[in-house]
Amino acid sequence: MKKHFAAAGLIAVTVIWGGGFVASDMALESLRPFQIMTIRFLLASVLMGAAGIRELKEINGKEIRAGILMGTALFAGFAFQIVGLQYTTPSKNAFLTALNVVMVPFIAFIILKKKIAATSIAGAVMAIVGVGLLSLEKNLTLGVGDALTLVCAAGFAFQIFFTSEFVKKYRAVALNFVQMLTAVALSVVSLFLFGETEFHVSVKGALSVLYLGVISTALCYLLQTASQRYVDETKAAIILSMESVFGTLFSILILHEQITLRMVCGCVIILAAVIISNLADAREE
Repeated sequence: MKKHFAAAGLIAVTVIWGGGFVASDMALESLRPFQIMTIRFLLASVLMGAAGIRELKEINGKEIRAGILMGTALFAGFAFQIVGLQYTTPSKNAFLTALNVVMVPFIAFIILKKKIAATSIAGAVMAIVGVGLLSLEKNLTLGVGDALTLVCAAGFAFQIFFTSEFVKKYRAVALNFVQMLTAVALSVVSLFLFGETEFHVSVKGALSVLYLGVISTALCYLLQTASQRYVDETKAAIILSMESVFGTLFSILILHEQITLRMVCGCVIILAAVIISNLADAREE
């Protein structure tokens, strides 16, 4: 029964994250990228700190170092994602971000020398085809927004890799809190570096960033951590890849985004690549 509730929890996370692509697009109408990230991670840090205040009194240096690595990767993922969203559509942004799952086995191979399964290679090839259909222009060039989103996927891939390694050794509450604090610090630095210190936020922008900070970040990361105690990493990765599907659905329903047959084919191939790349691990388990 716990596994069923945990799976339902992860599905809820994908629905909320899918809505996050639309919320980010709406927030960008009145806020700059690093303004959104600063508010988002600040809200998440305060809420996570309040939720785990007892455990955080015993935080140690190893947990801090691990959390900083996770937070740096998380910041890179969100930074390239939200900057890329200024130059591409929310649906493309969602599906290209989902490629992080395909990248994880290759990162593990480079850092830990873990063997790459044949299904991971097949998934990578399919992902390249899907990206080509989804993003390449008629002259076979990749748009700026789509290229930035691919870098964002790499950032999230490193965050997933670091999380899977560190969560076995250290407390999830401490890791999550330091991760969010690191993302806040890097967002504030970027805020000043790129001259985004003047805030002119609309009501819609404020509500959107509130959703991103409280629901899409603080609540979702806590729910994801709790759910993954009862769902193995492979099944969790496959479930979480559905975020891209909900991102596209919300883009069509709320933003009335126009979807072409070519985009649908690219999205289907990318989603299939994400699932296939995890089949080897599922078979072993």
